[in-house]
Amino acid sequence: MPSFKRTFGDFSSTIHGLIVSSILIPAALASFFAGHLADNLGRPKAVTLGAGIFGLGTGIEAASVNIGMLLLGRSLTGVGEGLFLSTLVVYVCEISPPRQRGPLTAIQQFLISVGVCVGYFICYGTVNIHSSVSWRIPFAFQSVIAFTYAILSALFIPPSPRWLVQVGRGVEAGAIWDKLGVSSTEREKDDETRQQDERAMAEGLPAPSSPSSWRDRFEVLGRVFKKDVRSRTLLIVFMMGMQQLSGIDGVLYYAPLLFQQAGLSTAQSSFLASGVSGLLMMLITIPAFLLSDRWGRRTSAIVGGSILATCMLIIGSLYASKSVHPSHGAGRWVVVASIFIFALAFCGTWAVSFRIYSSEVHPASTRAAATSLGQSSNWIINWIVAFTTPIFLAHSTFGAYFLFGGASLLTVIVCSIFMRETRGRTLEVIDESFRNGESLAGPKKALRKLKNLRSRNIARLESPDEPNGTALVGCGALQADGAITSGGRL
Repeated sequence: MPSFKRTFGDFSSTIHGLIVSSILIPAALASFFAGHLADNLGRPKAVTLGAGIFGLGTGIEAASVNIGMLLLGRSLTGVGEGLFLSTLVVYVCEISPPRQRGPLTAIQQFLISVGVCVGYFICYGTVNIHSSVSWRIPFAFQSVIAFTYAILSALFIPPSPRWLVQVGRGVEAGAIWDKLGVSSTEREKDDETRQQDERAMAEGLPAPSSPSSWRDRFEVLGRVFKKDVRSRTLLIVFMMGMQQLSGIDGVLYYAPLLFQQAGLSTAQSSFLASGVSGLLMMLITIPAFLLSDRWGRRTSAIVGGSILATCMLIIGSLYASKSVHPSHGAGRWVVVASIFIFALAFCGTWAVSFRIYSSEVHPASTRAAATSLGQSSNWIINWIVAFTTPIFLAHSTFGAYFLFGGASLLTVIVCSIFMRETRGRTLEVIDESFRNGESLAGPKKALRKLKNLRSRNIARLESPDEPNGTALVGCGALQADGAITSGGRL
């Protein structure tokens, strides 16, 4: 914005990237510890704390009078965002029935798209105000929304029932499930988990609890790299990092600059094009989250990544061949169209499926820590992209696009080899299949295996020599099979 430059002066592409990306490293660090904070305080309290810090940071940004103050505000904003964003994904995943987990988890991405769209149009509406109010209004608006969100979270969001079970408060967990309207058959293996904890206590073993010291928290983090879950952790970290290396935030952060480079020369026209892209992204996210459990996570990753790679490679090829001219020719319109298609494909596929998948594949004991680690990877790569994109564009019109396209193509290859389908499965079935090294691709085959497991457990229950602990596990397996069958699909 011209008024922003009048307030802070002109700066190089390096300083430009530093200002934009200054929110991301604090977000990565905060997200790294968000899982431990959420395990200790509970999911809603961690969300409330993060939203409050976010509101404070954006308030400082709105009041900034120099670059130092602006950077301080953005750093605090990053801390808040890192805390509440990764925790919220885990919370929604934990309270959702299997049949609705995909759409409910994906609502977060829809609201992010709404925020991006609103932000673009607020900037479009204030760009011609000839004072610093033009850029202070968007920051102030964010601050109001964040504080409102923090207050509502503190007052109305109940604790996660799974977290309550994990810390030994099973009775409260049942009351919360009833309050949320989740039927007993859709609570998966919640009762079995409680029974396992009771058996552990009866045998003199410590019951699961939240980490009470920094040493405990680092031990929890270390568990995500143990042999039984290591491959899942590495896949999550890779996918969440490559989600950003696709270039999506290069497009979101620098959309006006990209459109100006393609020939939309005025600030107003570039912000309008950015607003239109934000609007289309919001609209495409609606069917994406509503249908997220009808289209598999793996299919979404492979098909979406192929479209993303194609768009970036087309743009890079056009710039490399000098086919894009600011004032004439079809090349610039192909670039603009490709940016639109890229943003729409991302919001309809990777933005939804990657977040859902990263919160599904770990067991309850490591889910928060692993999701936080994946989100940290996302923020770190996000910072690299945000910091280097203006530098790339200043030195090469096509290099960044080839980098983003190649990264998306690599992700497609990795996901096609290592990613398992999880759509429609309970969290416990997903965990068990990973532990046994079984494929999740065939629902009928998985259902047959669960029925065989039920038959074996029935036989054990009928055996007079079987110890009580095994009988309880058998009951849990029966309950899980009933929950899956009632869901209509595996």
